[in-house]
Amino acid sequence: MWHIREHRNLEKIIPKLPVQVVKKYELWKDIVCRHGPEKLKEFPGFHDEKLTGDRGGQRSSRLNLQYRVIYAVDKDIITISVVEITPHEY
Repeated sequence: MWHIREHRNLEKIIPKLPVQVVKKYELWKDIVCRHGPEKLKEFPGFHDEKLTGDRGGQRSSRLNLQYRVIYAVDKDIITISVVEITPHEY
């Protein structure tokens, strides 16, 4: 079983998010906690991908067309660190 460590700023961000984004984030957390981040590849709706550039070493999962959850995986201690939930910039 995986452990998810959320950034302290998420407490302020989550209440401001649209309801469907919060529900999708809860589903994302449930999948990751039970099966690990590798299981996200089986769900094409999350479009899980490795990030590059300034966010090298982090990953992104789509919560809807606009919002993404940005996270990092620490396999040594089986922890997912959710950095932020942010609108995607086009």
